[in-house]
Amino acid sequence: MRQLFGTDGIRGTANVDPMTSEMALKLGRAIAYLFKNRKGRHKIVIGKDTRLSGYMLETALTSGICSMGVDVILVGPMPTPAISVITKSLRADAGVVISASHNSYEDNGIKFFSRDGLKLPDEMEREIERLIFSGDLDAIRPTATDIGKASKIEDAVGRYVEYVKATLPKGFDFSGLKVVVDCAHGAAYRVTPMVFQELGAEIIPLGVKPDGTNINAGCGCLYPDAMQQAVMTHGAHLGLAHDGDADRVLFADERGNLVDGDQVMGLCAKELKRDGRLAKDTLVTTVMSNLGLELAMREAGIRTERTQVGDRYVLEHMLAGGFNFGGEQSGHIIFLDHNLTGDGLITALQVCHYMVRSGQPLSTLANCMTPMPQVLLGGRVARKPDLDGIPVVVRTRRAIEDKLGTSGRMLVRYSGTEPLVRVMLEGPDEGTIRTLAQEMLDTILGQVGVEES
Repeated sequence: MRQLFGTDGIRGTANVDPMTSEMALKLGRAIAYLFKNRKGRHKIVIGKDTRLSGYMLETALTSGICSMGVDVILVGPMPTPAISVITKSLRADAGVVISASHNSYEDNGIKFFSRDGLKLPDEMEREIERLIFSGDLDAIRPTATDIGKASKIEDAVGRYVEYVKATLPKGFDFSGLKVVVDCAHGAAYRVTPMVFQELGAEIIPLGVKPDGTNINAGCGCLYPDAMQQAVMTHGAHLGLAHDGDADRVLFADERGNLVDGDQVMGLCAKELKRDGRLAKDTLVTTVMSNLGLELAMREAGIRTERTQVGDRYVLEHMLAGGFNFGGEQSGHIIFLDHNLTGDGLITALQVCHYMVRSGQPLSTLANCMTPMPQVLLGGRVARKPDLDGIPVVVRTRRAIEDKLGTSGRMLVRYSGTEPLVRVMLEGPDEGTIRTLAQEMLDTILGQVGVEES
């Protein structure tokens, strides 16, 4: 049983266990010890998003890492995927990101990258937990010159900007393209506008004035309405919206219609296959992706392989199977030829590249699949018992699956980062599946309890 880590690092209310300064210090000591496994000085990169609590956690992590004799390189607010890139670029031993992604500013989180720029596997996260709770590190106290030091690098943004621009063909630019860019007042508030302007696009910036408390507030991936409206108001060719740490992106086409991760994966997979660059003609996605995507890919001669929810599991499957493209419906898209994690900016650049190259609007490119009606409901839970061990939940689930037959499917899962249960149904009639989804959700909440606000 995990004590700290969820599907994407550690997350919770800032200054409430486990997202406290005390725990951050212990995490810093554990990660420093874990990666201090070669000769010479060691260094760990720390980046963050724009939350007020980032200062507190950054300071505590830095103290913990330095107390184990490892140096810290601070890069300030930067997208999560940028930390993967910079960790590799600086030949650092590990990277740390302080971010709660799409959550509101009251929350924060901590996640780690290895020196290869990869998110840590489950077994390494379990070892971090063991080191923290066992007390094995308490007596390890370097002194004098063996204590680590912290420093800032000023060119982190520039390094990442040049890296992502290099994912486009040499000399390619976006002259004549008008783009609405919503950065959710988050980690990409400087980087994404800078990249698009340097590539010649005209931008309409939204969500680029973080104040520590407005991250994800009525903007970005969770609230794309303003981005969609701005596309129509300004006559833009498209709009894009990041989440707080910019590892994902959603789009609006030139008509203001939302384009989700499934559509993005569909259009990009087809373009990659056309270029002969889709490894094994396979798209890797999760069980949450719409069945319509799978059917469209099959028609295009592309195989679809599914994993459990979480971009880390998509990546693990890609690496194990020799695949180079995958992602999630939520907008986490992994171009493995360019980065080892979901990267909202790289995804945005590739989509714009395909638009400009083809001369077709995003609405045409995104019309690559016919989505089956899908309903996703969620509820906050007081606890997370095994649902397969609750008889009434099992009976309700079986009854709903019998009603769906072969014309639909249902998925029920707890969130790995929040006290939530999610119920997803697909089927030919939206009204019917919405009623069934609500029945399933009500049954679960009646058994596990609703979290008190």
